[in-house]
Amino acid sequence: MTDTRADLLDAVVVGAGPTGLACGIELRKRGLRARLFDKGCLTNSLYHYPTQMTFFTTPELLEIGGIPMTSLGEKPVRVEALKYYRRVAQHYELDVRQYEPVLSFDGGPGDFTVKTRDRYGRENLCRCRFVILATGYYDRPNLLGVPGEDLPKVTHYYKEPHPYFDQDVLVVGGKNSAAIAALELYRAGARVTLVHRRESLSDSIKYWIRPDIENRIRSGEITAFFSTVVTGIRPDSVDLRSPEGPVTVRNDFVFALTGYHPDTDFLSRHGIVFDPQTQRPAVNQETLESDRPGVYLAGVLVAGMHTNEIFIENGRFHGAQIARAIARRLSA
Repeated sequence: MTDTRADLLDAVVVGAGPTGLACGIELRKRGLRARLFDKGCLTNSLYHYPTQMTFFTTPELLEIGGIPMTSLGEKPVRVEALKYYRRVAQHYELDVRQYEPVLSFDGGPGDFTVKTRDRYGRENLCRCRFVILATGYYDRPNLLGVPGEDLPKVTHYYKEPHPYFDQDVLVVGGKNSAAIAALELYRAGARVTLVHRRESLSDSIKYWIRPDIENRIRSGEITAFFSTVVTGIRPDSVDLRSPEGPVTVRNDFVFALTGYHPDTDFLSRHGIVFDPQTQRPAVNQETLESDRPGVYLAGVLVAGMHTNEIFIENGRFHGAQIARAIARRLSA
């Protein structure tokens, strides 16, 4: 184990997504030393978005650090966002440790010890005055909880349609990600079945996507089961429970696009308290400090299980909130 605790940082940021980068930038602007750790690559969640994904927002709403973002179209695409955040990290010379997950941290304000594991399996320790958790939620899928969900043909992430040409594909979900995946898979020559537990598609589906998916369903080009749940997954089929009774459909691949959630186990183990009714963590609304002194929450973590309330567009401002609070404490 490498022990670097003698080198006291002002803050450790757990997570190097857009919000984590914004935290690192705002701390650096104030002359504070921060180190960012991520268990994957820089902006790991964005990297795992669908290859041809277009953001539902304009470039300026994804900007951090005062650096303009440009795109060829009205809305930026995934590859443009990845390039932008790489450029921002380089510009501010952020200390980002990729592929090095944070295993745990202990201590209190002014002296935390953070334990990490690098890609070579070595455990490392570092000291910091404050801890900022900006881990997001995209790597924690909401599981179906049915037999066969662990089969290799099942995934909770959609990347691109080409490998599924001439295959029987089941998409589980009724929001934007499920609708987009179903449409792209259909157009790439897959035989697509959409399953949603509600009686209709979500009202949150974007206005330019809804008519397309509804027309494909209406014409029979995409088969859809509503008010239906998956009860089991087999190597060559999927069992459903529909309003008409049990149904078994032929299947080669399953995309369970049923949403994601924060790693509440990790948060709870480290003293983050959740409201039993709303499942929101307790935070100071001005500083975003949690009930555990010296530990701050940034990005979607502030919303707890209500992951549809905070996105890059508003989570990026958490960096300035937290950095101001830390700077005040260090100068007091």
